[in-house]
Amino acid sequence: MSVDQAAPTVVTVRARVRRRRLIAVSGVTALLVVVTVVGLSVGDYPLSPAQLWQTLWGGGGRVESYVLFQVRAPRVVMGVLVGACLGTAGALLQTLLRNPLASPDLLGISGGASVGALFVLLGLGLTGPVLALAAFVGGMLVSVLLLAAGRRVSGGGFRLILAGIGVAFLCVAITNFLMVRAQLELAQAALVWITGSLSASTWGQVLVVLAVAVAVSPLVALAARWLPITQLGSATSSGLGVNPATVRWVAVGSAVLLTAVTCAFAGPIAFVALCAPPIARSLLGNGALGIGASAVTGAALLVAADLAAQFALPGISLPVGVVTGAIGAVFLLWLLASTKGRQL
Repeated sequence: MSVDQAAPTVVTVRARVRRRRLIAVSGVTALLVVVTVVGLSVGDYPLSPAQLWQTLWGGGGRVESYVLFQVRAPRVVMGVLVGACLGTAGALLQTLLRNPLASPDLLGISGGASVGALFVLLGLGLTGPVLALAAFVGGMLVSVLLLAAGRRVSGGGFRLILAGIGVAFLCVAITNFLMVRAQLELAQAALVWITGSLSASTWGQVLVVLAVAVAVSPLVALAARWLPITQLGSATSSGLGVNPATVRWVAVGSAVLLTAVTCAFAGPIAFVALCAPPIARSLLGNGALGIGASAVTGAALLVAADLAAQFALPGISLPVGVVTGAIGAVFLLWLLASTKGRQL
């Protein structure tokens, strides 16, 4: 048998890649379904699988319908949407900068959105759509500053990441100043918001986040198509008709918009955007971008973290940001200690 005959064909390799991706995405999706069902079922008023199914189709009683559709479903659906948005944003930034440390929270984008939202909330006493708009403006200003500071994104985007860390510390300082100057009642509400929480989610907020995610999806699809070409280098991508600067703006703009809208309604939930893409890529293998898989992984991760925040400690319900922060800290330490981390 010759070497050419022994070597796997292109068709065989592609079939293996598609099979692995199908298995990985199906597994993560199944996990998301499981944690979603658990999130809808457990609580002070537990619902059995039969009660849950019956109530979902309009056959439950008043109490079951209220608990499911007014208390639990908005929180769980918001967790799915926020986790998917953050997972997508992290995948876009990490692929663009070729660095697993690139995420909206570490780059200061979440901090910029937080400053904008807290300025409106604590300084002007406004909420609702104005809060979401202020969060987006704050995140976009930070992204423009980062793109200006890291105009030459090379060597894994270290210059951009270092600029982002500096901006993140500046945003923390501004946030602390706003908190100190605020009234006690507003400061307490803002503290829960800064930590990141899904407890106050409503169907109106869910619809806004869903609308933004749907509106941004064409830009995400374009970025997913162009990003692999930009990885070949500026000269090669330009020769193939793809402008790296345009791709950069599309990817960063999409990530900022997704991050800002989640910050506006759920607060700056940390580390989901950092953890979800590496997990998804490790499941997919073969150097895949994994933007869709990162979205599903982020959704499953956040819903599971919210369940842990509610029920891990008996009698104590924590903001989900506490759990994601603990998970993210362990993940970051593992990343820095791994082989890939030593190359950062």
